[in-house]
Amino acid sequence: MAGSSFGTIFTVTSWGESHGKAIGVVIDGCPAGLALSEEILQPYLDRRKPGTSAFTTKRKESDTVEILSGVFEGKTTGTPISLLVRNEDQRSKDYSEIASYYRPGHADYTYDQKYGFRDYRGGGRSSARETIARVAAGAVACEALKELGVSVQAYVKQIGPVVVPEGADDWAFAKSSPLCMPDQKSAEDAEAYLHQVIAEEDSVGGVVECVITGVKPGVGAPTFAKLDAELAKAVMSINAVKAVEIGDGVRVAEAKGSENNDAFVAEGKTRKATNHAGGILGGISDGDPIVVRATFKPTPSIAKEQQTINRDGEEISVQVKGRHDPIVVTRAVVVVEAMAAITLVDQMLMGMGAKLENVKKIWGAPEA
Repeated sequence: MAGSSFGTIFTVTSWGESHGKAIGVVIDGCPAGLALSEEILQPYLDRRKPGTSAFTTKRKESDTVEILSGVFEGKTTGTPISLLVRNEDQRSKDYSEIASYYRPGHADYTYDQKYGFRDYRGGGRSSARETIARVAAGAVACEALKELGVSVQAYVKQIGPVVVPEGADDWAFAKSSPLCMPDQKSAEDAEAYLHQVIAEEDSVGGVVECVITGVKPGVGAPTFAKLDAELAKAVMSINAVKAVEIGDGVRVAEAKGSENNDAFVAEGKTRKATNHAGGILGGISDGDPIVVRATFKPTPSIAKEQQTINRDGEEISVQVKGRHDPIVVTRAVVVVEAMAAITLVDQMLMGMGAKLENVKKIWGAPEA
């Protein structure tokens, strides 16, 4: 199965299935000397693990990360880093029935068409449990970015019809709230709406916004490897993401050029007066905060009766069983951060050779 690797220099390869023995990831290209331990990585995994609130699946997993290679005496060695998280609470029997039919909104049908075979236990590789590997790798990337003064912070911008107002920035509340919203009133409204949806045996979608600060101008490339294109690819690859926006995103369609352009000003250093571009111009970072939004569809596994067909082509009605999240955005916040961080580290490493002076700094000028 191709397509399980991401990155050019800082490469990430994930493996494992939802109901297999474990989920894991191999990271190659991480520079040596980065402080790393299981204790450093675990808080990232804890942010996405199930069973943490009334709005997540009841599957009980510790999601304890193990470092198998690439770290010695608390620092990375420059060799491949292998991370593993064991599956502890699989209930494969909950999924035995769906082996005979295609769940609406899932990859069951397309997997069958591509491979002629599928792991129906929780969706196999198409399960959101695969994002454990992304978060583990993203944790390594985030730790590397901290060394460069770069911060990656995401939050829930929208749940169903409830949208966090512009300027809301109660990050302490967002970190303590199960809905990860930086505004208490929005969180209360969203919670009431979610309880209503759950009572209807349904699910709901939402939006995660990620703000990246501290990135210097010059990261990215002007053509196929644009920074915004790479970020869009990375975030779009997350389960259930149906749209990605950079900066003002789709709102630029309604703006005039005079409204959308960010004026440059000189205040000790070149900067922009506004940030409609979302920190990226021509595919290259401009020094302003990079703003990325990911729109997630509602969780497709719902108890409400739905129409589908079985593998014999017969129309049937189904009610999907098992343990499922009524909303995915709350646990996806750290996944968006992870994919953004992985992309940035890779792009920064790729850009180190863009100027001869940078190469000389590392390898030195020739002796006279």
